[in-house]
Amino acid sequence: MDINENSTVGEITASNYHFATVFSKYAIDFCCNGNRSIKAVCEEINLNPSELIQDLNTIVSDSSGAQHTPDYNAWSLDMLTNYIEKKHHQYIIEHTPLLQQHLIKINTVHGANHPEITAIQKLFISISDELTIHMKKEELMLFPYIGRMVSAKEEGTTLVQPLFGKVEYPIQVMMAEHDQEGEKFRKIASLSNGFQAPADACNTYRATYAMLKEFEEDLHLHIHLENNILFPKAAALELDVLKN
Repeated sequence: MDINENSTVGEITASNYHFATVFSKYAIDFCCNGNRSIKAVCEEINLNPSELIQDLNTIVSDSSGAQHTPDYNAWSLDMLTNYIEKKHHQYIIEHTPLLQQHLIKINTVHGANHPEITAIQKLFISISDELTIHMKKEELMLFPYIGRMVSAKEEGTTLVQPLFGKVEYPIQVMMAEHDQEGEKFRKIASLSNGFQAPADACNTYRATYAMLKEFEEDLHLHIHLENNILFPKAAALELDVLKN
């Protein structure tokens, strides 16, 4: 794509997920706040937009490894919702219990000397509880409706709108919840010094921070796929189906 100062972080990342590495380099939020322009984010971090654009264009010219990253933007919406549920929702379900156990353990052993662990543990419990409810709303309400929209478009049938009305209403709720959980994980990253364990940390301590870092990275991709690809396309698809 042609990247300029008016291009948004979200649309750039949606076109090629490798761009996320550049945004991460500058600590630019590409998932929860992907609707900001290059110009806006550069003003926030006092960076020359041309420098950021140059780094992004380096990704375009360097295609090495591109074959290992799926082109999520080319997937059908029902394929994308299935992928999010099977990969990212399942990741949260599988990794949350062990992370909670580890946080309890290191808080018990190291909490007196490192009180930030107590705060991290409380934040992660809150994130876990909220994500559990969030995922169920997607799996039971939003994703099935998106699937029905895809079927209505492909089969030329009438789309029966759900009780929640237009798809933009649950999308707004989901995006607000993404913002909340993203902010909590930013606090965890700050409290943990960027997931860097202190010098006196035991192996469990270090492993827990590594797991938290991986959890955040998976959550970033998860939110990106929804905020920047799934949700805009779902809103556009509904308009297309309802006008026919």
